[in-house]
Amino acid sequence: MPPMDEAAIHAILSRVILSRRLPGRTKLGEVRLAELFGVSRERIRKVLHRLGHERLIDVVKNRGAFTVAPDLSEIHVVFEARRILEGGIAAHLAERLTDAGMLRLREHVEREAEALRSGDRATWLKLSAEFHVLLAELTENPIIVQQARELVGRTTMLATFFESSSGSQCGCDEHRAVFRALAAGERGRAVRAMSSHLAQVETRLKPFACTDAGPDLDSLIGEYAAELGGEVSVG
Repeated sequence: MPPMDEAAIHAILSRVILSRRLPGRTKLGEVRLAELFGVSRERIRKVLHRLGHERLIDVVKNRGAFTVAPDLSEIHVVFEARRILEGGIAAHLAERLTDAGMLRLREHVEREAEALRSGDRATWLKLSAEFHVLLAELTENPIIVQQARELVGRTTMLATFFESSSGSQCGCDEHRAVFRALAAGERGRAVRAMSSHLAQVETRLKPFACTDAGPDLDSLIGEYAAELGGEVSVG
């Protein structure tokens, strides 16, 4: 079997991390990962840096990559910033959303719902974050897009570790409410829907920690690789 490409390795490691089955600060060693996936350390390093950029792991200079140990104290500060920024985005788009933009939003919300129905938490989390980035992109303002990506990335990490899976249905319905307000061109309603959504996401975040031994990293990689139709050298 040919070596996996970087996209496949990223997909597997993302699922491992998002499963919340590894304790915080678990080291993701380049050498071992290269052995498991049968690729060079350089390719593993690229994937780890991408995961770090997405804030799903911590990449520490001269020390390596680790699963994150999130800090609950950061939640309020991040969500306050998001409410300020995204409330403004909602107000802007309620008056300027094009038909093409509306179609992109409708299709995105439908994809979220489908991921939720199929029980694919990893895909739903990814799409949920992308919904907010898409709204920023529709403003066509690169500074707003950059700020939104940064804040959404930080929130995704927090939600990964502190939101129960039962919050997914609520979040999907809340996105639909934002979309409907924007589609109707109702500025005040859109701002309220966005502010309410972000406030509810914040209140759903509760401490969650993997405290038992559970499966080790090698076993989890083997499990998720098999689910995605891949094969790794576990054992």
